[in-house]
Amino acid sequence: MSTPTVLTIAGFDPYGGAGIQIDTKTIHALGGYAFSVVTAVTAQNSQGVSGVEAVSPQMLRLQLDTLLKDVKVDAVKIGMLANTSLIEVVADVIEAYGLKNVVLDPVLVSSSGKALLEPAAVEKMVEMLFPLCHLVTPNLDETNTLLKRHFSGKAEDIPEMAESLFAMGAENILFKGGHTAQEEAVDHLASLSGVTDFRTPRIDTSHTHGTGCLLSSAIAACLAKGESLSSAVAQAKQFLYGKLQGADALSLHYRSKSTERKEPIF
Repeated sequence: MSTPTVLTIAGFDPYGGAGIQIDTKTIHALGGYAFSVVTAVTAQNSQGVSGVEAVSPQMLRLQLDTLLKDVKVDAVKIGMLANTSLIEVVADVIEAYGLKNVVLDPVLVSSSGKALLEPAAVEKMVEMLFPLCHLVTPNLDETNTLLKRHFSGKAEDIPEMAESLFAMGAENILFKGGHTAQEEAVDHLASLSGVTDFRTPRIDTSHTHGTGCLLSSAIAACLAKGESLSSAVAQAKQFLYGKLQGADALSLHYRSKSTERKEPIF
C-alpha cells in the first residue's frame, strides 16, 4: 500500500492561506501526501492581492516533468493558471502522463478583484482543460463569467447551468454555493446521471481566505484515497465546514486596526 498522493498545480500565497500552501495543509490533514508545482507568485495579505507574476512556461514544464518522471500521483488539483501558455503546458502534461482524478478550480479573479487569469485565456482553459478534468468547481461568479450569464445560483438554475458547462466539455461540475443568497450553503454536484446537493449551515464570518482552494484540494485528497466522487465531495464539504466554524480563531498581530480582513481558515 502506498501513501495517497495529490499534485497541486497552483499559485504561491505569501500570506499562507490560499494556493499551494493551503492545498498542502489540507491534503496532509486528510491523510495524503502533497506534491506542489508553482504557476505564479502573488503578493497578497489579509486585505487582498496586490500583484501577480507568472512563472515561465519552460519552468512550469520543468517542475512538472522533473516530478512526474520520478513519482506517480493519484489525483491532481489545479488552481491558478495565470495565462494561456501555462494552460497549454498543464494540458499537455496531463495527457503525456495520463493523469487521473483531476480537479480544476477555475480561478479567475481574487476576492479583492485582482485578475488571476488573463481574460483571453479563459476560453483556452475551457477548450483544453475541461475535457481532461474529472471535476470542475466554479463558484457563482466564475460560472457566470464562463457562461456570460447572470444566474443567481438557485436550485432551479442548476440544470441549465450544468447543461451549458457539459457542452463546454466538463465531465462533472460542483457548483459552489458560498456566493449565493440562500440561507444554507448548498453545493450542487452535477453529472450526467443527475444533481446531488450537499448542505451545511452558512457560517457568518468574513474570514474566508482560501475556501475554494481548500475545498478542491480536499476533494482531490479524497479521490486519491479511492473515494467515489460523491463521497469525496461530501467529506470535503464537511471538512471545509469544520474549518469555517473556527474561522475567527486566528489571532495575528497586524499593523492596523482595519476590519476589512479575510484571514486564512486553516
